[in-house]
Amino acid sequence: MAASFPEGVPETEDGKRPQFGHRFLSDPARVFHHNAWDNVKWSEEQAAAAERKVQENSSPLVCPEKQVDYEVNAHKYWDDFYRIHENGFFKDRHWLFTEFPELAPSHSHLTNVPLEKQRSGACEDGPGLTAEQHKSSCASPGCETQVPALEEPVTQKLGHLEISGEEFPGSSATYRILEVGCGVGNTVFPILQTNNNPNLFVYCCDFSATAIELLKTNSQYDPCRCYAFVHDLCDEDQSYPVPDDSLDVIVLIFVLSAIVPDKMQKAISKLSRLLKPGGVMLLRDYGRYDMAQLRFKKGQCLSGNFYVRGDGTRVYFFTQGELDALFTAAGLEKVQNLVDRRLQVNRGKQLTMYRVWIQCKYSKPLVLHSSQHVPIPHATESSSHSGLL
Repeated sequence: MAASFPEGVPETEDGKRPQFGHRFLSDPARVFHHNAWDNVKWSEEQAAAAERKVQENSSPLVCPEKQVDYEVNAHKYWDDFYRIHENGFFKDRHWLFTEFPELAPSHSHLTNVPLEKQRSGACEDGPGLTAEQHKSSCASPGCETQVPALEEPVTQKLGHLEISGEEFPGSSATYRILEVGCGVGNTVFPILQTNNNPNLFVYCCDFSATAIELLKTNSQYDPCRCYAFVHDLCDEDQSYPVPDDSLDVIVLIFVLSAIVPDKMQKAISKLSRLLKPGGVMLLRDYGRYDMAQLRFKKGQCLSGNFYVRGDGTRVYFFTQGELDALFTAAGLEKVQNLVDRRLQVNRGKQLTMYRVWIQCKYSKPLVLHSSQHVPIPHATESSSHSGLL
């Protein structure tokens, strides 16, 4: 699954996307000099107007019968979306490597260390691709190319789990990334293009069988390096093709917002178990009072801050606190949780658009705490701009 609104992440004049927070609008008269501005402060009047707009479009709620239909037939609506748009709706997300260096061939281990440890200077080595180019055998179904096996043993013990090189696709890899809600590959293919390390293996799944079919028929899809599969993030009985404690990175880009709020915690907790100790979960999703939320009309609200689009797909708008509670309750530690409050500009039409996204990194502790419990805010809590805008 993926968002049905373009993320619209801008590029600089040299074609490279700067990391969030590097371009500020100090002179309102220059608003149309660039395509976007970071950390745009909202006035009290603007914040109040956004809250009033959400209160207005939050009632009446969609009738219970239609809500059941949107849930039961969610896969159908996403299949229809990809059947109509195929692979032409989203742009490849090359900006991900700037915001999430964990997806690039090499990155600082500090990115996986909780904020308090970064401040103190204490740094534990996190997962990272090594510079050594070991040869690995392809462990993915459908790959016919065989190369010499890894020099080091492919069987390793992680806690209670013994991972064998023959147990699952990509088991001989030493760095594993899973993208949940991959759509047609706008994140997966840039990862594969950027990383040529043979020890990397990428898994990707989507709720839509149509999306996975389109992804697999793409000429860039290589079963020696990638394994794509259909998966329902909310199905508690459906297992992933990898064991617990086996993944270095899990990526959630505009996907968690597409599921029913009451099912989010179990989905995140299940994914957390797949991470290796020191592994990291990366998220970018819609924030409260984003332009997309303010544009909804009356009669499209399913519950608090949860809406249905005209094509039957759904979207939730988060606060930082809600996401922090979800990840923390799943046993993860905060590395990053920030609001990307951006002013996008259409210079041709002289239009301004206020976007609100939330970007998170949460890591799995190297030593699990004996007890971790954080209360989860109710998914239908009343709209508030406190702490977000």
